[in-house]
Amino acid sequence: MEQLSDRILGLSESATIAMSQKSRELQEQGIDVINLSLGEPDFNTPDFVKDAAKEGIDQNYTKYMAVPGYLDLRQAISNKFKRDNNLDYSPEQIVVSTGAKQSITNVVLCLINEGDEVLLPSPYWVTYAEIVKLAGGVPVFIDAGIDVDFKITAEQLQAKTTSKTKLMIFSSPCNPTGTVYTKAELRGIADYFENNKNVNVIADEIYEHITFEGKHESLAQFDAIYDQVITINGVSKAFAMTGWRVGYMGAPLWIAKACTKMQGQFTSGTCSIGQRAAKAAVEADPKETSYMTEAFDRRRKLVHGLLSEIPGLKINMPKGAFYFFPDVSSYFGKSDGNTFINNSSDLSLYLLTEANVGLVTGDAFGSPNCIRISYAASDELLVEAMSRLKVALSKLN
Repeated sequence: MEQLSDRILGLSESATIAMSQKSRELQEQGIDVINLSLGEPDFNTPDFVKDAAKEGIDQNYTKYMAVPGYLDLRQAISNKFKRDNNLDYSPEQIVVSTGAKQSITNVVLCLINEGDEVLLPSPYWVTYAEIVKLAGGVPVFIDAGIDVDFKITAEQLQAKTTSKTKLMIFSSPCNPTGTVYTKAELRGIADYFENNKNVNVIADEIYEHITFEGKHESLAQFDAIYDQVITINGVSKAFAMTGWRVGYMGAPLWIAKACTKMQGQFTSGTCSIGQRAAKAAVEADPKETSYMTEAFDRRRKLVHGLLSEIPGLKINMPKGAFYFFPDVSSYFGKSDGNTFINNSSDLSLYLLTEANVGLVTGDAFGSPNCIRISYAASDELLVEAMSRLKVALSKLN
């Protein structure tokens, strides 16, 4: 008899992975689907990173290592934090994990008890809420729409705070919106944490190097709240290393030690060869991958122009990452004669079958009026995809 735990039954499937799977299934049937559902750079890992991995194999980095990662890698990450973010994290405050997703999971499992509340600015990355629920916590959503560039304020945080509030999780640059908080905006949020010393915050900075206007700012730079911030990063996005599965955190020592203990019972240290590759990546001058950011910026402007030509879409100009998150609610209640659009989930499925373009419903990110479009694809594919969207949406009346 099949008897699954309440834990897994209550866990939602990743919407981004599910839509990508549907896109692949159609492609396998010979249908020309353009998949813009996954958050994955379409570049290859740089050669100097691959060379470091090959060298690691030749040097026999094939044994168990310390759970939080090789010391020389953690030292390199410590140097990177200082160089790029002016943050002081010692190697002992750094834990290397199997992707930033595991880093976030480690922190939540170490900090959240049953019934604890976790603030999630909405839109949020799909996995945040599921990790919180898996830990027995309660997600508390703070809505921010496209009219305010999807940014929350300290006043909103305070209004949602209760005696059960223990943590906030947010990203800048943001997945799914591409929103980037300025230093002044982060200072306002820092004021909230300074006044709520029992609340910690996970600052997900995985898209740090994919910013187009101004410079990336870290929340942990504000001394008054440094001991409350866990900074998450990794090599997946900036170095096109999604498959290598290497993420890391910089955290207060007591949290880093707890996460090491947690990780020791789940996975131990992440892949040895991946760590050798990651060391080369974090030691490199960020300019080494500026060609990727320049391409994303060009595509951002291209897609913005094409989306602006589609009636009914409400869009903004994202400042980072590689996503657009348009408000598509003007299409709700419309039909092409066969399919009736009630919500963004209906619309994303309609666009998959009618336009053969894979996107992700905003429901998955806590924003049911929106849809996420990844522009991590070639210019040619993006032009074709936007053309298909325009035609398919024009059929809805």
